[in-house]
Amino acid sequence: MKVTLIGAGSREFAGTIIRDLLLSAPIAEKGLDLTLMDIAAAPLAEMEGYARHLTGLLDHAATITTTTDLDEAVTGADFVVTAIEVNRYHYWSQDFTVPRKYGFRQVYGENGGPGGLFHALRQFGPLLEIARAIERLAPDALFLNFSNPEHKVCEAITRLTSVKVVGLCHGYFQGARQISALLETPLAQLDLAAGGINHFAWFQRIRDRKTGEDLYPRLRELEHEANWVSDWHEVGLSRILFRRFGLWPSPSANHIGEYLSWAEDYVPAQLQYFHDPADGSPWQEGATTPEWYYEIRFADTDRPYQPPKHAQKTLEDTLENRPVVSSEELAIPIIEWVACGVERDLPAVNLPNRGAIPGLPDDMVVEVPGRVVDGELVAVPLEEFPEGVLAMVRLQGSIHKLLVQAYAEQSKAKLLQAILLDPVVDSHNRAVAMLDEFLELQKDILPPLH
Repeated sequence: MKVTLIGAGSREFAGTIIRDLLLSAPIAEKGLDLTLMDIAAAPLAEMEGYARHLTGLLDHAATITTTTDLDEAVTGADFVVTAIEVNRYHYWSQDFTVPRKYGFRQVYGENGGPGGLFHALRQFGPLLEIARAIERLAPDALFLNFSNPEHKVCEAITRLTSVKVVGLCHGYFQGARQISALLETPLAQLDLAAGGINHFAWFQRIRDRKTGEDLYPRLRELEHEANWVSDWHEVGLSRILFRRFGLWPSPSANHIGEYLSWAEDYVPAQLQYFHDPADGSPWQEGATTPEWYYEIRFADTDRPYQPPKHAQKTLEDTLENRPVVSSEELAIPIIEWVACGVERDLPAVNLPNRGAIPGLPDDMVVEVPGRVVDGELVAVPLEEFPEGVLAMVRLQGSIHKLLVQAYAEQSKAKLLQAILLDPVVDSHNRAVAMLDEFLELQKDILPPLH
């Protein structure tokens, strides 16, 4: 069985997937041909060394191949697993900062909001190149994508190619752990089901796995009693959405907030990227990209007048010292079920809806539980969501559809329509000015638009 990792120079992504693959007994029994592909040769060589280290450590019979050639990597693959970005933090700092410059109170700017649209446009080209290589050279392969913005990327691949693609993310598990903590109940004891779109999913079912008891009434009681500022960065926004719309959202405040016009009231300290504008543009030649912080609480404030740790280029721990344990990522469970017939829990996969969530378009990519039927990964149908939840999710589906059309038609007009539909955009004139600045700032990497 040939499994290809594209973006294999990434320590986090590739290291995790390599460990998961080599720890899978069902895959080992099948026989594993692991191909590592990246356009960056030096990091790729490091990951090859790590993969060979693990095969020796685990006494695994897998064959390891590396290449910088996409066609070679994809040819004959049964599964292609991908996570790629181009100069991630440089462009992400622009995605975050530019909309806010024009007065749009965008949170985060990775998967949603105006910034998420430009992130997607940069990702469509290389990911569609991979998809079309699969179309030519491995048409029966399953494409497992971890590249963000997950739902927008999968929309483009499913609408513009014939490739079987599934988007994967661990955001579901963040929400599940929040519910477990509030209920003070072990996660293994909970029967959960959630759906929506990636980084904006809603738990439809919360039950006791043993008794079948509906635990939503208890969750409402405990949430109402809880200290408002406990873990505010993570769940402050989730709690107010739970109170207003009746279901617990996932994964965390900064991600959910990307899809709401009023999220900033509940997502404090939106630093993420900071620069003093009087120092000039941080993206001009020779300038340093602003530092990135997932949340301000993770910033190094103990030594306030020293450079941030990650700016000092401190060495990471060596890959060989990392624990050799499986992650919660769903790529390998999917491979085990599709290729080896081992049933696994697949609580969150991104696939075309096709009726799985009533009230949403069939061709819209949604995040739902999945299962394998006759060797094919399919969505597990859910019940209908409340109209308030459906309305928020449905709007994002329209934005995604317009975005893919803008890319396919090279249409600046369609992109502007998508921007104007976004909930945080409240001015036509400022939206046009923002669009023009993005097209100039990222002209070397964005697709042509006319």
